[in-house]
Amino acid sequence: MDPPAALTVIFRARSEPEASLVRGLLETRGIRTLLSSDVPQAIFPLAGAGLGEVRLSVRADEAGRARRIIDDFRNGPAVAELESRIGYVFRDRGLLEHALTHRSHAHEDGGGGVSDNESLEFLGDAVLGLVIADRLHHDFPDDDEGRKSKAKALLVSEPSLAELGSALGLGDHLRLGRGEEKSGGRRKRSLIADAFEAVTAAVYLDGGLPAARAFVERQFRPALDELRSGRLAAGLADDHKSALQEWLQARGRPLPEYDVAATRGPDHDKVFTVVVRVDGEAAAEAEGRSRKEAEQQAAARALRKLMRTAPA
Repeated sequence: MDPPAALTVIFRARSEPEASLVRGLLETRGIRTLLSSDVPQAIFPLAGAGLGEVRLSVRADEAGRARRIIDDFRNGPAVAELESRIGYVFRDRGLLEHALTHRSHAHEDGGGGVSDNESLEFLGDAVLGLVIADRLHHDFPDDDEGRKSKAKALLVSEPSLAELGSALGLGDHLRLGRGEEKSGGRRKRSLIADAFEAVTAAVYLDGGLPAARAFVERQFRPALDELRSGRLAAGLADDHKSALQEWLQARGRPLPEYDVAATRGPDHDKVFTVVVRVDGEAAAEAEGRSRKEAEQQAAARALRKLMRTAPA
């Protein structure tokens, strides 16, 4: 007799009807399932809801396929809309899901089958760096190494990536843990910037470097156009606060003001949120591990925003 196959929990619910719906979805696709609950000695079929957590398990070797079927069913239209904004249709949507999974969500998954997007962030950062460096090398052959390095740092800075990620609506699609969700994680620019890097890596893994290059160049085209026209020249300064101040002074506008809007975390690992105001109005917001870092990031983002909206 063959030993019983190992089972993996792939879905959890608070009611039998919800779990039964997913069970039917999987079994119509040939995946056998087992329903169970955390009530002692409770074996399905169940008579009703309110019995605590309901778990749906499948054979371990079918867990990956089962999760993809569930995600396609649950998020199909939303994912298709996101793919449209990204400009790339994934062959393996699991890569996109992985790219949008924050560690808070992965840590709350008791089954251990969910991975966060931090490894994809690392890869995406490298892919972004390569594509942008290549673009700058070809588009600005006469610029020295220092200027191109500063341009690259500005283009792939956290404020820049957060702005691009927000335009794609990545915050709406992040998979967050309950605590991160309650603390406003979908609006945190650091998380959106990280997700943008991870999505870049997902496109690279799914479609190779040509697909990733097309995605990156499409997203950065407006900024690269501004760089070619010279409108980002002030933003190439190492000191973004000084660059913003100089840009405003050159136009007869008052100096910017910086306010600490919030702090969070223990004293040894505090995160500062700073708002920069121009003409009394909030121009940008950014986070940093110190007030100085947050102010620099906010200044860089404000400068980019102002130059984009300033008359040519």
